[in-house]
Amino acid sequence: MSIQLRPVDRPDVTRLAVLLDQLGYPTDPAAADERLDYWLGDPASFLLGAAVEDELVGVAALHVCPILEVTGRFGRLVALVVDDRHRGRGVGRALVGAVEQRAREAGCLFMEVTSSRRRDRAHRFYRDLGYADTCGQKARFTKPLVAAAPSAVDRVDGASQGQSDSGDSRAG
Repeated sequence: MSIQLRPVDRPDVTRLAVLLDQLGYPTDPAAADERLDYWLGDPASFLLGAAVEDELVGVAALHVCPILEVTGRFGRLVALVVDDRHRGRGVGRALVGAVEQRAREAGCLFMEVTSSRRRDRAHRFYRDLGYADTCGQKARFTKPLVAAAPSAVDRVDGASQGQSDSGDSRAG
């Protein structure tokens, strides 16, 4: 199996919706297209796709954030998903490796990812890639800023209906 890594773009919107659904976020192509607008229009964000035989089978979403306390930036792996049929074949590792390289090129000093406590497989995946669980050192707080946001915050945090969180590694 040959994996081709490339940016995610408009022709991928239907497959992107399928992958988001597998990640735990039911999405139709129109909603995926709207989200893609946000990503493609943000110079600090990057969507990397993994394709096998021209089919999008994985996506990694990277956002680069400046750091005020020191000179530099950090990379946040906002989402990572690999199609059920392709998990355990190195697609997730290839995606993470490539977004880490992109983050290095953008001047990032470190990477950050969050994953729901119930996602033991994801935690093993990240540890195997050299990530450390720093949850004992930090707390994460969220606050909805618009009326419609509470359900969105719950979904991203994995607190609602058993949904996966944004850094879930359905990647294998």
